[in-house]
Order: sequence, then structure tokens, then C-alpha cells
Amino acid sequence: MLLSFKKQGAHLVKASFSDHKSLVEAVKKVDVVICTISGVHFRSHNLLMQLKLVEAVKEAGNVKRFLPSEFGMDPSKMGHALEPGRESFDQKMVVRKAIEEANIPYTYVSANCFAGYFVGNLSQLGTLTPPTDTVYLYGDGNVKAVFMDEDDVATYTIKTIDDPRTLNKTLYLRPPENILSQRQLVEMWEKLSGATLEKTSISGEQFLASMNDVDYATKVGIGHFYHIFYEGCLTNFEIGKDGEEASNLYPEVKYTRMDEYLKIYI
Repeated sequence: MLLSFKKQGAHLVKASFSDHKSLVEAVKKVDVVICTISGVHFRSHNLLMQLKLVEAVKEAGNVKRFLPSEFGMDPSKMGHALEPGRESFDQKMVVRKAIEEANIPYTYVSANCFAGYFVGNLSQLGTLTPPTDTVYLYGDGNVKAVFMDEDDVATYTIKTIDDPRTLNKTLYLRPPENILSQRQLVEMWEKLSGATLEKTSISGEQFLASMNDVDYATKVGIGHFYHIFYEGCLTNFEIGKDGEEASNLYPEVKYTRMDEYLKIYI
């Protein structure tokens, strides 16, 4: 991946999280820092690395915009989240607090559901490809979520980095045609594939009960799915004065609709 960036003209700079001076020197060579440390297993190690990066940005003093590793649900809306998944939201808020206390210019990107994890599998846990016989619906399957092609997430992220309208705000990726329920996603797939799937509804109580006797990562996933598909945590609030919606700011972006995205699985 790094070599592919280099072929496109990127200048690679080496630094180490175990060498603060090297981090500072690397940061001094750029105007914008976008952190993309994995958030799948955020936990203490990744938290420590992000805090080290914040310290380097603060010391360098030249960065015009910092985007921490978020790109999912807005952690500021997830104070009620279930354990153990709540840990990732709490730690992201620790990073936000450090950024704001250091007076570092920032933009937080709330990208919601990456299509690679939530769309091709029709939002089924434990697989990345469409089911062939039965699809499990969360409740009635009608709670709205937001699904994004990862390339579109990158496009919107790059557009926001020098936009004064998003300075010290959260950029929410909520393009209107990608605000869909799980049931709508299933219906899209059935129309494209010509298949009819048996639909089995899972109540919220049944779904939460499945957290028993599974590993840590699966418990985290179940908790996050519960908040998305039963509570509607991605769409059950209005964007306030501290946020902006990406497709409103950048109408020129031809974002990928999910019926188009699903065609790769035909």
C-alpha cells in the first residue's frame, strides 16, 4: 500500500511512535495530519499511540488541521454504549479532549457504516458476503443506518481538510440516498440477484443474549450492531451547530449508491 502511494507521487517520511523526536520532525514537514490507526481493536495501545501523535502535533506547532482516527459512529453520542464496546468510544473521547486542550485545529469525521463490513453481507455478523438462503433481520429491519463506500469516505475526508466550514467541527457523512434500513438493503440485493431470502427476525433481547459465551471482539461487534440497528444511533439525532453534513457541503461528489455497490457481489 505504501509503495502504491509512492507511485502516485506521495513522499514517504519515516517516524516511530517510540521516538518522539522523529514524530515531531515528521509532523513539521506537513500541514495536515490524518490519523488512520485501526479502530477495530482500539484499546489502550492504539490510544497511547494517538496521544503520542497529539503531543507531537502540539510540539511541532505548524499543523493547520488534525483528523484523529474516528471514521465510525460519533463517540460523543455514545456515552450510553454497552460494554465492552463502549471502551472504544470512551478512548476516542480521551483523544478529542487532548486535541482540544492543546488548541490543535481539528475536524472529526463520522463516516458511519463502511460498506465493506455492512453492505455486502447485508449486515450479517461473521461474514463479508451476501447470505444465500436466510437473512437475519434486526427487529423489524426498518431502523435507518448510513452506509458508505470507503473510497467516498476518503474523498470527503480530503475535501474537508482545508475547508474553513469544517474547522473545529464534526463532518457527518450522511448522503441522503445512503440512509437506508437493513430491510431496504436486503430488498436491493434480492432485486439485483433475483434471489428471495428467507427473513428471520431477531428481537433486541435475543440479540443481546447472543453476547454470552463469545469472545471479546464479537461482544464488541454485537454491542455496536445493537446501537446501530435497534437504537438507530446513526440517524436518531439532528446535526447541530458543531457539525456539518458532507454531501451538503460537497454536492459535486458523485457518491456510490448501495445498489451500485452491491453489483460487485453478483
